[in-house]
Amino acid sequence: MPPPADIVKVAIEWPGAFPKLMEIDQKKPLSAIIKEVCEGWSLGSPENFALQIADATNFYITEKNRSDIKNGSILRLTTSPYQTAVQLHERIQSSSMDAKLEALKDLANASRDITFAQEFINLDGISLLTQMVESSNSDLLSFTLTAFVELMDHSIVSWDTFSVAFIKKIASFVNKTAMDTAVLQRSLAILESMVLNSQDLYHKVAQEITIGQLIPHLQGTDQDIQTYTIAVINALFLKAPEEKRQVRLRCTHTHKYTAYTVSNTPINDEMAHQLYVLQVLNFNLLEDRMMTKMDPQDQAQRDIIFELRRIAFDVELEPNNSGSIEKRKSMYTRDYKKLGFINHVNPAVDFTQIPPGMLALDNMLYFARHHQDAYIRIVLENSSREDKHECPFGRSSIELTKMLCEILKVGELPSENCHDFHPMFFTHDRAFEEFFCICIQLLNKTWKEMRATSEDFNKVMQVVREQIMRALTAKPNSLDQFKSRLQNLSYTEILKIRQSERMNQEDFQSRPILELREKIQPEIMELIKQQRLNRLCEGTCFRKISSRRRQDKFWYCRLSPNHKVLHYGDLEESPQGEVPHDSLQDKLPVADIKAVITGKDCPHMKEKGALKQNKEVLELAFSVLYESDEYLNFIAPDKHEYCVWTDGLNALLGKEMTSEYTKSDMDTLLSMEMKLRLLDLENIQIPEAPPPIPKEPSNYDFVYDCN
Repeated sequence: MPPPADIVKVAIEWPGAFPKLMEIDQKKPLSAIIKEVCEGWSLGSPENFALQIADATNFYITEKNRSDIKNGSILRLTTSPYQTAVQLHERIQSSSMDAKLEALKDLANASRDITFAQEFINLDGISLLTQMVESSNSDLLSFTLTAFVELMDHSIVSWDTFSVAFIKKIASFVNKTAMDTAVLQRSLAILESMVLNSQDLYHKVAQEITIGQLIPHLQGTDQDIQTYTIAVINALFLKAPEEKRQVRLRCTHTHKYTAYTVSNTPINDEMAHQLYVLQVLNFNLLEDRMMTKMDPQDQAQRDIIFELRRIAFDVELEPNNSGSIEKRKSMYTRDYKKLGFINHVNPAVDFTQIPPGMLALDNMLYFARHHQDAYIRIVLENSSREDKHECPFGRSSIELTKMLCEILKVGELPSENCHDFHPMFFTHDRAFEEFFCICIQLLNKTWKEMRATSEDFNKVMQVVREQIMRALTAKPNSLDQFKSRLQNLSYTEILKIRQSERMNQEDFQSRPILELREKIQPEIMELIKQQRLNRLCEGTCFRKISSRRRQDKFWYCRLSPNHKVLHYGDLEESPQGEVPHDSLQDKLPVADIKAVITGKDCPHMKEKGALKQNKEVLELAFSVLYESDEYLNFIAPDKHEYCVWTDGLNALLGKEMTSEYTKSDMDTLLSMEMKLRLLDLENIQIPEAPPPIPKEPSNYDFVYDCN
């Protein structure tokens, strides 16, 4: 007969004594359990003791988290959080430097626990630490700042409570050329949190530190320092007023701070995320121009169009009294038609469409001024063609700018989980404009290769979009590499790729073939179902979203081989390979699962205010409902794992697997199976076993090393 569900068997340690095996009744008050444990070791004053999880975390057991105690857990009897906080509060004020250093080390470790943190903060511990930082004894600073960061990470104390003197002191640690790595790292983390959590503190921090003072920290070899530095830059960008963002952007690019990103050093996930955020923030500075319509009556804006005409046709602006008005209008109309504008009479009207608005005109002017030879060649080349084969430069530039904004998602907020940055955009002060210049020349080249006419405009744009997307997939490190990649993606090559993909996805529509497909589909669906369940049996490591990404916590979940139980449990770090069942303490019987919930309906998405609006996190969230109102909440590491798990859980519940990956797998496997069954195999005997592997050759002299 199984033991009652409220009884858990644990081992409890006490320094200097043999561990005790005990049965804990979860219905009893925690204070009564601690009293019972103390009596077993003849210890008085049980109110001065508490229980901890005996692992690297040393987290205290409270009434809130006592449900985490499972059969086989190892606990430790220790002093209560309040007593520990009082002792450490006294020890860090010791007159002995050695004793103070050891106390700060212990405080830094203990502060990770929110129960202890609350007690220490109640003793005005934060004020004591800020005083110690301001007095700044270099030998103690590292552990003082570590304890401070850990305590503030619990969001118990508001960041607005800190003085300007404290902010100046933290900023001074960052501004120093030679500073201890640990101190610098903690100081950068504090500045980032200050800026992100308070608009008032942003202004105070911005007065003490500039982008230029942060740049030297990106030129070292410590990737953690570089990551924290870019995080501070991102925070300053996010909180800066619009006009100051432009100034910060120019300053940042001037120093070429991201030369690191194109080096051969592997970039970790957090660094990649921060670079992605910076890339998004940089591109979002284009949004204002992208959403600004041109005012046809604005002379300054009209002068830009006159400048495009002047550069293209090498003409100076004629004085108002030169020739008749009709003659000048006729001349302008002729030239604007050659420039490829839709409205030949008043091309300003072409830029009233948003997006891309004035951004398209900015790009055209940049191309005309900085790549003048290419600009003149394109305009004159097309103006000398037959009307039906000319590539309209003006119309093409407007549509291309709009397409590039869509590809780079200009105006969208950064995603919480994305690491998708492009190194080439960090190698030039005007990366977007240079990107446009490369692509407009590509468009003109593709137009000629396709021998397109004005009726083919949309077809050409589709091909150009495909060329750009395929080139970006390779993540070129520089704009020159991007240009070289495009050279290999001519229209002829795109046709070959499309033909190859079409053959691989060939679909037969005759009635016998359709009947065969219907017959095979259930077999393929069962195969996909087994694959999903096998993947659940292997398990997946999931990340717990925390307020500070760099202190990620992980947990692992996997399905038992008999498909009856989900095993799960917390991990200290991301595992290498599978995690054994016996190391996962928690279990959830599949029979208890009521439903699988996805997206914004998940309870953990409703709770997280900041993440609630994040589209990508919502797309990766799902929850398992069991019993009456209990949930097991997940955030998948990527879209593939999300589909695997939601498919697998639905399969366990006997429901249909509806993910996009199931559809893709079904199409691929069905196509392969159809082609195999339609092969002409008459009078050909298919062996039951695979053919034997041939012996290795006596030498490998015939191998040519391409490298």
